[in-house]
Amino acid sequence: MIAFSPVVESGWDTVLREAQAAKIPVILTDRAVDVADKSLYVTFIGSDFVEEGRRAGRWLLDHAKKTPDAQLNIVELQGTVGSAPAIDRKKGFEEVIAGNPHLKIIRSQTGDFTRAKGKEVMEAFLKAEGKKINVLYAHNDDMAIGAIQAIEEAGLKPGVDITIISIDGVKGAFEAMMAGKLNVTVECSPLLGPQLMAIARDVKAGKPVPKRITTEEGVFPAEVAAKEFPNRKY
Repeated sequence: MIAFSPVVESGWDTVLREAQAAKIPVILTDRAVDVADKSLYVTFIGSDFVEEGRRAGRWLLDHAKKTPDAQLNIVELQGTVGSAPAIDRKKGFEEVIAGNPHLKIIRSQTGDFTRAKGKEVMEAFLKAEGKKINVLYAHNDDMAIGAIQAIEEAGLKPGVDITIISIDGVKGAFEAMMAGKLNVTVECSPLLGPQLMAIARDVKAGKPVPKRITTEEGVFPAEVAAKEFPNRKY
């Protein structure tokens, strides 16, 4: 059996056909692939990245209700170009905020899911837009943490002058929330091992398995960070 997490969505048809021809079942974990023939893999276990984007958008809609007439300018740090999380998190977020004319994405660029690149791109956003930026939406916590550094170095208060929304739910995000520098993180759990092994045993035993298995995840605003922090496993 083969289980793997594809970094990008496309380009997997040939190797998946080879695995199928060799009668090796394939399980996708964490990220999906874009193939016309869905029979090339047994199942996909992972997060619903579109829903994560929607959850980030819904939190912002609620937050925007505090200042209903204010125009909120959003900058977006996208994940790796072509990756499923980057494509889907953007799609879900835009779908939800489209209903509010006061919410507008004014800059959007990849930060490649890294802290260093998140800082670098946020610096560029701040140089270009300065105090026009009201909200940062980062496709992962690492980029948000890098951006927090850039915001502080620009003499602004992250989480106060710029509302920050990110995705993943790692310990570093909870520490940033407890320090008042991050407003909310949307969980994307990497703890797929036990679920993967259970499904692998079912596949080997010839039992039918669902084509799509979604991990259970939550949304953690800064208000619950201190209480939730001891429970974090990653």
